[in-house]
Amino acid sequence: MDLNDLPPVEFAFPGPLRDQLVAAILAGTKTSTSGLVLEYERENDPLPRTGQRFAVVDSEDRRVAAIELTEVRVVRLADVDLQHAIDEGEGYETVAQWRAGHERFWHSTEMRAELDDPSFTVDDDTLVLTERFRLVQATEDA
Repeated sequence: MDLNDLPPVEFAFPGPLRDQLVAAILAGTKTSTSGLVLEYERENDPLPRTGQRFAVVDSEDRRVAAIELTEVRVVRLADVDLQHAIDEGEGYETVAQWRAGHERFWHSTEMRAELDDPSFTVDDDTLVLTERFRLVQATEDA
C-alpha cells in the first residue's frame, strides 16, 4: 500500500498535541477520535465512511501511517460514551475529562480561527463525529 495514494488525515494542529496523538496511533493506544460535524459542513465535505483508509500526517506533514475506519457515528456531544473517550488514547478516565479536554481544543484560538468564528462554543447538542479505526500500516521511519 502506498501512503501517497490515500487521502491525508490530520489529528489536531501541527505541534505537541499532534505529535502526542500520532505517537499514540503508532503505539496502538489511540483507536478512536472525535471531530465536529460542523467542520465537514463548513467545507462542504462528505462525512467519512466505515472502510475508508487514510494516511496519518505528522507535524512535519509526513505521511507516517495508514488507518482504516471501522466505525463512524454522529452523536450529540452529551451522548459520547466512556469507551470512546478511553479509546482516544489520551489518558481520559471519564467522559467529563474527555469533554473538558475537547472543549479546550474546540474553544481554542486556533480552532475558532479555523471555523472563522471567534466566539464559537459547543454545548450538549453539538454534533460530534466519532470514529473508530485500526492501524493498517506504519512507515519504517515513523
